[in-house]
Amino acid sequence: GAMNPCVCGYYTDTSRECSCTPGQIQKYLRRISGPLFDRIDIHMEVPRVPQEELLAPSDAEPSEEIRKRVEKGREVQLERFEGTGIHCNAQMRSKQIRTFCRVTDETRDLLRSAITQFALSARAYDRILKLARTIADLAGEKEIGPMHVAEATQCRALERRFWA
Repeated sequence: GAMNPCVCGYYTDTSRECSCTPGQIQKYLRRISGPLFDRIDIHMEVPRVPQEELLAPSDAEPSEEIRKRVEKGREVQLERFEGTGIHCNAQMRSKQIRTFCRVTDETRDLLRSAITQFALSARAYDRILKLARTIADLAGEKEIGPMHVAEATQCRALERRFWA
């Protein structure tokens, strides 16, 4: 799904000024209820891409390389969940999360800080762990590390900004 940052669409734009009041922005963003928003795994603010950047040659990672990494990550997940009836990290329930998303004390401390700082729900906590597991899989890492949790927490950007 996608939505504008405000009624006029320019709240976070760096090239045009937003004409909305803070109250209008909050009201607009709260059109999606907290419980519904909590069920979306990844939500991020995506800034407008300047025309020069759109027209410039890309130095981004080739799609073929990304596809290979994703396929490898999916293979890892299929092996992990063999015989469980689930096929990917997103399908994990609480029991599987406790089994397959174990973290070190350092990573647990980071999660604890995120929960406190951003007033995350238990559902958001589970989603962060599942996403961190996927990020670790795509990186070819067997364990979820602090950097995976930090990246997964960043993928809950709008939640931290408007619902915390």
